Amino acid sequence: MNLYEEKALNELKIWQRNMEKRPTLTSKLSKGMQNKMNSLIPEKAHVIITEAIKGTVKTVLFGSEFISGHLLDFAPLEEREGLVRDKIAFYKKTAALSGAGTGAGGFFLGLADFPILLSLKMKFLFDTSLLYGYDAREFKERMFILYIFQLAFCSDQRRLEIYNIMKDWNNYAGSLPENVDTFDWRTFQQEYRDYIDIAKMLQLVPVIGAAVGAYANYKLMNKLGDTAMNAFRLRLFK
Repeated sequence: MNLYEEKALNELKIWQRNMEKRPTLTSKLSKGMQNKMNSLIPEKAHVIITEAIKGTVKTVLFGSEFISGHLLDFAPLEEREGLVRDKIAFYKKTAALSGAGTGAGGFFLGLADFPILLSLKMKFLFDTSLLYGYDAREFKERMFILYIFQLAFCSDQRRLEIYNIMKDWNNYAGSLPENVDTFDWRTFQQEYRDYIDIAKMLQLVPVIGAAVGAYANYKLMNKLGDTAMNAFRLRLFK
C-alpha cells in the first residue's frame, strides 16, 4: 500500500465512523416532524412525486442516457481519484449554474431545477463508477449507484441500514432480483425530498432564489461526491 492509498484508507475509516453513528435525539425529532408534515400531503401528490422519480430511476437502470466514456481498467487509486475529483468540480459548477439560473426565474423555473439536478447527480454517479473500474452498464452496478444516492440523501434513521447493505455489497448483490419493480420507490423519493426540502424550497422565493439555488446545488453535489468516493473505496479496500 503506497502513501496515497494509506491516506485514502484513513479518510475512509473516518467516513465509516460517521456512517456508524446512531441517530441523535434532535434528528429523530426532526424526522418525526417531517413525517407529520408528509401525512398532511394528499395521497395523490405522493403518487405523482413517486411516479416521477420512478420514471427517472428506471431510466437509470435500463437506459443508456447516462453512460459516456470508458471503463478505466488497471489504474492506480491516485489516478482514479484525481479524475473523480475533476468530475466533482465540474458537476458542482454545473449544478450551481443550474440552481442560479432556475432560481432567478421564479417559481415555475425553480421547480424545473429538481429534475435537472437529479439528472446531473445520476450522470455524475455513472461517470464515477466507470472511473473506479465498475461497469455501470451492468444492472447490479446501477443498483449500487442508487444505493450511493440513497446514502447521500437519506435520514439518519435510514443511513445505518443502507450503509450496512453497502458494506457487504457482494453478498447483498447476489440476492438482488432482476425485477426493478421490487425497488422501494416511495421511501426513495420521500427520503430524497425530505433531505433537500428546506434549501430547495427557498430557491422558489423571488429575489433570493438565485443565490440559494446556486449554494444549495453546490453543497448537495459536494455531499454526493464525498459519499460516492468513500462508497467505492469501501469496495476497493475490501
